[in-house]
Amino acid sequence: MSVDVGFYGLAILMLLLALRVPVALSLVVVALGGMTVMFGWNTAIGMLSSAPYEFIAKWTLSAVPMFLLMGFVCYHTGLTNGLFSAAKVVFRWLPGGVAISSIVASSGFAAVSGSSVACSAAMGRIAIPEMVNGGYKPSFACGTIAAGGTIGALIPPSILMIVYGVFAQVSITQVFLGGITIGLLTAVSYSIVILMVSWLRPDIVPREAVGARDITAQQALLDIWPVLVLGVLVFGGLFSGFFTATEAGAVGAAGAILIGLVLGRLNGQAMKAALLETLSTTSALLIIGVGASMFTLFLSLSGLAGFITGAVTGWELSYLELMLVVVLIYLFLGLFMEPFGAMLVTLPVLLPVFELYEVSLIWFGVLLVKLLEIGMITPPVGMNIFVIKGVAGQYASLMDIFRGVSTFLVADIVVVALVVFYPQIVLVLTGG
Repeated sequence: MSVDVGFYGLAILMLLLALRVPVALSLVVVALGGMTVMFGWNTAIGMLSSAPYEFIAKWTLSAVPMFLLMGFVCYHTGLTNGLFSAAKVVFRWLPGGVAISSIVASSGFAAVSGSSVACSAAMGRIAIPEMVNGGYKPSFACGTIAAGGTIGALIPPSILMIVYGVFAQVSITQVFLGGITIGLLTAVSYSIVILMVSWLRPDIVPREAVGARDITAQQALLDIWPVLVLGVLVFGGLFSGFFTATEAGAVGAAGAILIGLVLGRLNGQAMKAALLETLSTTSALLIIGVGASMFTLFLSLSGLAGFITGAVTGWELSYLELMLVVVLIYLFLGLFMEPFGAMLVTLPVLLPVFELYEVSLIWFGVLLVKLLEIGMITPPVGMNIFVIKGVAGQYASLMDIFRGVSTFLVADIVVVALVVFYPQIVLVLTGG
């Protein structure tokens, strides 16, 4: 009986999400309704009343607003503006060098942001006009930045990875280390795509270097020193074990504010914008997390999670068959769900299955974030596409941007396949 309630609850959740009901509300309604059916209203309220506090009170989650604040302060004070010009000093001579520079700059922005949307918006304003003026096809220029933005959630400090680490109860530092390799692999794969398009279709990507050399190497170093200092301070302390993830976030946020003040770029308006965006983003994530914690309790008490684990055991799926199913699930969910919702809805069901198969949860967390970020550039909901449309809509239509990003989706699938077949790509830095 309870398992049946669990199945009905899961089906109702999918229906609510398909109807575009907010993820947090859908999770809470299904959890509360299912628990009421199984145990009655008073018992359901009693069981679920402590779930919000138990989730929000987890100390590790305090890293989320700290890293968000660091990223928003860097963004609103322009501390990352020099990344694109600095990258061009090194890569401009290559065929498609300006586009490759935008990918490298996106990787640098990721190290102080943790958000693919912020990364797309920041790089889009700077790089797209220069690429279009240099002869790049506008749709490809916009697609390049939309794809490059996904690196923002792969290279630490990734907000998705922090929330995953809390839910899966694994070391966030270890997941961050795995994120470095898949983030760099993604950047390399995108650069290879740009080189190939430049070679095969010079009408889309110019083979020759375009634009004048903006700055010297010395000037480039002066422009990006704030990012370098923050990176060394935060990740040097985190990966050496001197900081916890929360402490690293706090040091990074304080460092960004201090650098902004010293350079005279942090005024009241910029600080207010950074704080408001941090509060709104953190609140949205925590509300979804509370709903997911309630939904997890419902699945556990209904016995559905155990039932699904037992069913998978009975099917005797091989590792590759299991991973194919998981990849297809997340690619499908990415078509209509935002990353945090897709992750928190599915983890209660899938984590027990991966534990049964003795799959590294650190490895899975990194792969999961990669799959979720593919959803950020796939139609019809791909958030990065809409961000690029907002900052550079005069250059390309929404459909043109989706077409421009399609080539990079092929590179993403190749990266996912490599990580599935060769897990050590992710685990090499973690010691796993």
